[in-house]
Amino acid sequence: MKHTGFIFDLDGVVVDTAKYHYLAWKKLANQLGFEFTIDQNELFKGVSRKRCLEILLDIGGVIATQKQFDTWMIEKNEDYLRYIEAMDSSEILPDVPKVLNYLKSNKIPIALGSASKNARPILEKVNLLSYFDVIVDGNHVTKAKPNPEVFLMAAEQLGINPENCIVFEDAVAGIQAANAAKMISIGIGDAKILSEAKYNFLDFTHIELSFLETLIS
Repeated sequence: MKHTGFIFDLDGVVVDTAKYHYLAWKKLANQLGFEFTIDQNELFKGVSRKRCLEILLDIGGVIATQKQFDTWMIEKNEDYLRYIEAMDSSEILPDVPKVLNYLKSNKIPIALGSASKNARPILEKVNLLSYFDVIVDGNHVTKAKPNPEVFLMAAEQLGINPENCIVFEDAVAGIQAANAAKMISIGIGDAKILSEAKYNFLDFTHIELSFLETLIS
């Protein structure tokens, strides 16, 4: 068996926290006097909080001072944290534990590579923290996806060559980051949107353990 590592994005891959981000951004947009739709929220997938706010203000045609910008960033995050406070293991996306258990039982190193600055508390709340050997999140990186920094850092901390790493992602920017890192990219979600991924699955219920076996053998 070659030395293989698996890297998971968090939002939309392991847990569905995207809905809470959306609610927090929508609340802010409404406060600023405009609507923010679920379709527009697609622009925020795999994007840093700072860039999300820039896009949101652009959508609303809102000009902000640096002080207002910083305040709104904090407000949005506080709202989001209030939403995730009530999270539990019911928020884990279907069959994610099946895949994590398989990898763990085969002693395959597992990392998280996420833009979220709240990755660790979320994993704690849903009781998945113990599965991850390495966590690289928004607190550790300076460059957002599609820059491959987050995945390259995860590979380095796992002690595995990037080309032997497999990445699960639900965002175009994340797939591009995995590809830029020369890793095997697996898109979780709409194959038409994630067409740059090497493999595509609608969700983890469509992933057979035999497929994982071929990746690690």
